[in-house]
Amino acid sequence: MKRLLAFAALAVALAFAMPAKAQTIRILMETVPDTEMIREMLPEFKEATGIDVEIEAISYIDMHTKLVPQLIAPTGTYDVIIVDFYWVAEFHAAGWLMPLDDLAKRDGFDLSVYVPKVMETTGTVDGVTYMMPFYNYAMGLVYRKDLLEDPAEQAAFKEKYGIDLGVPKTWDEFRKQMEFFTRDTDGDGERDFFGTVTQAQRGDCVMMQSSNFLYGNGARYYDENWNPTLDTPEAIQGITDFADATMKYSPPGSEGFCFDEAVAVMTQGKAYSIITFNNLFATINNPETSAAGGKAGITPVPGGGLMGAWGWAIPNSSPDKEAAWTFLKWVESYDIAKRRALKGSAMTQTALFTDPDIVAARPEAPVLGELVATGNAFPVFTYTVQFVEEVGREINLAASGQKDPAEAAKASQEAFAELLRKDGKID
Repeated sequence: MKRLLAFAALAVALAFAMPAKAQTIRILMETVPDTEMIREMLPEFKEATGIDVEIEAISYIDMHTKLVPQLIAPTGTYDVIIVDFYWVAEFHAAGWLMPLDDLAKRDGFDLSVYVPKVMETTGTVDGVTYMMPFYNYAMGLVYRKDLLEDPAEQAAFKEKYGIDLGVPKTWDEFRKQMEFFTRDTDGDGERDFFGTVTQAQRGDCVMMQSSNFLYGNGARYYDENWNPTLDTPEAIQGITDFADATMKYSPPGSEGFCFDEAVAVMTQGKAYSIITFNNLFATINNPETSAAGGKAGITPVPGGGLMGAWGWAIPNSSPDKEAAWTFLKWVESYDIAKRRALKGSAMTQTALFTDPDIVAARPEAPVLGELVATGNAFPVFTYTVQFVEEVGREINLAASGQKDPAEAAKASQEAFAELLRKDGKID
């Protein structure tokens, strides 16, 4: 009843905020489960506000190319867009995004509800809010609980490495587990069960996952003054570990995998672990569709995983900014955000991770909150897109055995430094 009353109050407030004429707003989104959750709720928004919403959902690989011409235009097609966190600096530098602070203050929308690290990564630039976090994709380590709890596996691991088999707390433990669980189960001389699954496809796929291997070894992309640090011993070891994982402990062809292919290996029950986006845990652990269903656990990556997120933004080229803002207030209201969370969305508001209803439905929620709160930053600057392509190419070459990891690290360092100089971050 309380929720119904709260929603009714929200509907009234939204209705008074909008003119009476019929309106339609258009939104460009990625083809992910969270998009479909919102699409299913749109009739409620229409009933509350009289505003129609048309969602155009496309694949991630096409989004940046699709967005830029629209953002450049004086009047674009889209009223609302979702923006990957590492596009924010580029879009802000170009002046494409509308500041949201004045609107939030005017209408009493509390922007402090979001996890601070998500807001810092995705919402604000130089203290100004340009986005409202939509969903996070902090990365975590998904593992097979049943294998860790098997007495025979525990005894064999202890005999081989001299340490207990359990949820890995250090990167060295995880490295040993990747090796240990890679095996030939049918005796034909070929590996058919794998210690992990990597996604080493060039570009975004390889950069997202390999970052965790750098962090696990204590490496970072840059220091406090933006000096690149991709040629340090720690970074070289991180690239080496990722190359070893891809070629030795992951299925053949992993150098071309993105997350769909990698997660499929887990759902087929053919691997012990995967470092992946936390919102994919539900897919892996679903007993109805996954051989790992009911057997999987998730934990922070030793050393801290990658922190990533998408945010809602209103482009300066939006044809109807007020209607767009009305939609953002509705879609990020606690009631709607909670209902999305109950369906499995990747949460961004702090209170959701400990909401009793959500924890009852998703017992892993507090752990997911830990992933989000402790994730590591990825380089976000004007040329992040080019950085991902150039450094991702080098790491892919190392992961496919075409280049020595130290040489790939050196080339990555040089490419990163050149882009940072171009952006004025370093001399």
